[in-house]
Amino acid sequence: MNDQNIQIKRATFVDDEIDLKELFLALWQGKWIIIGTTIIAAVISVVYALSLPNIYKSEALLAPAEDNQSGGLSGLAGQFGGLASLAGVNLGSGSADKTTIALELLKSRSFIGEFVQEHNLKPVIMAANGWDQASNKIMYNPEVYDSEKGVWVREVKAPKQAEPSLLEVHGKFTKQFLNVSQDKETGLVTISVKHYSPVVAKELTDKLIEQLNNTMRANDIADADNSIEYLNNALQETSVADMQKVFYQLIEQQQQTKMLASVRAEYALKTIDPAVVAELKSEPKRALICLVGVLVGGVLSCFIVVVLSTVRKIKKSR
Repeated sequence: MNDQNIQIKRATFVDDEIDLKELFLALWQGKWIIIGTTIIAAVISVVYALSLPNIYKSEALLAPAEDNQSGGLSGLAGQFGGLASLAGVNLGSGSADKTTIALELLKSRSFIGEFVQEHNLKPVIMAANGWDQASNKIMYNPEVYDSEKGVWVREVKAPKQAEPSLLEVHGKFTKQFLNVSQDKETGLVTISVKHYSPVVAKELTDKLIEQLNNTMRANDIADADNSIEYLNNALQETSVADMQKVFYQLIEQQQQTKMLASVRAEYALKTIDPAVVAELKSEPKRALICLVGVLVGGVLSCFIVVVLSTVRKIKKSR
């Protein structure tokens, strides 16, 4: 029984050896096909890599701004929540992470839409396809946007229109241009913008951070005003001394929030390392593109040679 197993293993080994020899022989016979296909793939990948415009990235490192507030109306909720409930006032108990809110706001449709409209960025985002380094001017795709007349000329199917909608701009900007990340351990935030022009990439990064801080400041001031109005009304409706004390302290806290928001320029995120004009491109990785092209060409040519060799063998065996 053991001798029979040994004979089977030897036969399998011999078959495998023959198959490998046939494979190498087929590849050797088709070496010119492999060489030719690989060279063609290499040339195509080089031409493609050189045709791609440079893309530059500008990024800024930020830290959550210090917040000595205890969370607005929720700041005294734990201390005075019982008394407030007796008067029918709900102070709330939850508090949201201001940094998380700021980062989600930064990627939101409403914020990006306002940002694009305020700075007229539709052509920069949707029609730019290069950068003239000598003149420091953005180049636009003439099939999409006529930069001289300021007219959109792209041809699209309904419901899209020649001029991109803010929803379309938001999708492209957040997927291709904007990148936001936060280190879970340190809490530091990195905001980066990519563009064909390193100058534009730097300007957009700075403007995004500035507008984000301004929007967060305006939202908190508006919330504080609403809270103060509510607390003043609640103060007039109660005669309980302890509750009046609570309301006075909450009103004072909201006034402090307004004061800090008004005097602090970097309200939500504080810049640690500001954005700069990049000197080196971020993309494309031309060497990697060429290498992948050569590998794909080589593998594809080997596959073609093996398939042709197998077809010839099948025809001969008939």
